[in-house]
Amino acid sequence: MMSLGKVKFNRMIFLLILQGLVVVLFYGCYVHRRPPDTPPSTGKVHVLVLSSWRSGSSFMGQVFSQHPSVFYLMEPAWHVWSTVKSPTARLLRMAVRDLMRSIFQCDFSVMDSYLPEQYNLFMWSHSRALCSPPACPLTPRNQMSSEPQCFQKCDFQGLQKVEEACGTYSHVVLKEVRFFELESLYPLFQDPKMDLRIIHLVRDPRAVLRSREESAPLLSRDDSIVLEQRKVPAAEVQYQVIQEICRSHVRINERAVLKPPPFLKGRYKLVRYEDVARNPLKEVNDIYEFVGLGMTPQLEDWIYTLTHGEGKGPAFQVTSRNATNVSQAWRTMLPYSKVKRVQEVCEGAMSLLGYKTVKSEEEQKRLDIDLLVPQEPYQLSWVSTKKEHKSKR
Repeated sequence: MMSLGKVKFNRMIFLLILQGLVVVLFYGCYVHRRPPDTPPSTGKVHVLVLSSWRSGSSFMGQVFSQHPSVFYLMEPAWHVWSTVKSPTARLLRMAVRDLMRSIFQCDFSVMDSYLPEQYNLFMWSHSRALCSPPACPLTPRNQMSSEPQCFQKCDFQGLQKVEEACGTYSHVVLKEVRFFELESLYPLFQDPKMDLRIIHLVRDPRAVLRSREESAPLLSRDDSIVLEQRKVPAAEVQYQVIQEICRSHVRINERAVLKPPPFLKGRYKLVRYEDVARNPLKEVNDIYEFVGLGMTPQLEDWIYTLTHGEGKGPAFQVTSRNATNVSQAWRTMLPYSKVKRVQEVCEGAMSLLGYKTVKSEEEQKRLDIDLLVPQEPYQLSWVSTKKEHKSKR
């Protein structure tokens, strides 16, 4: 005859098993019902800032680079584009994709094919993570880095230190200007080891043209790759490059927004440089929230200083300047004939992205006419938010 104690013990075991089954069933239902636009969580978040040359991408890169949770690299695809002879963007896109996949996973052995011995990663000193421990003792993680100081005091120590540093951050962010469509990135979205988010940064193509003219010699090799090595009259190069860039923005946005495959839902965010210039704090906060980062008071102050200065730095350098004035400079400095030409080659992209065209030089130079179609009402200005933040300290 079974003792009373043994009966109680068996009942307890049965109840524990039943409880376990309920938990498993509940979890299965939760996973099954999880909204399809919720990206998977794998611990590390991978962010690709996808943009084009002279579109404010260096600033956006620093918005990520200076965050204490981010390992950031600026344009690693430069190594691919600069290594292959007489390439085209179409032929190089898979090599660039595979390079980014490895770097996102902190595997830098892929760089052996593109990085000669004793050479540094492209623009490595623009990465705070490579100026901070364990890569370099110069800059504590909770402080802003200085690119000139980093370049002078952080000696290149090989890719082993880079890999070690990469593995210690929750977010790996790459900034790229050398991708012109999303389809070749699909394997990265579908990789269960990756949690990829896209920040698609665009800028008014008229402003892009004006900025490109200031740094044309630095962009000549890239221009040839964009134009598939075609022979183009010198006077037409910039317009044809701008046209290709505008077409790529349309392709990327339509693919991600109109009929995205399931794995793209919730992983794409369009950002206009002009919106960031007008409301830096709000826009950066939204971007951080999209990728799972939090704003810090130190970052707020840094962003304010960077977007409210009067400086003017060289190409690809991030300096303190008035972001709103910079975004509007083309209206007073670019001849209307060039503005008209850009509007012709980028008409579809400008309409899609919310940039109004001008019909005359007079309209172009009237700065009281707003040429940006609002995406949403600006309820909070930077100044009011800044004051509220200061008062709470």
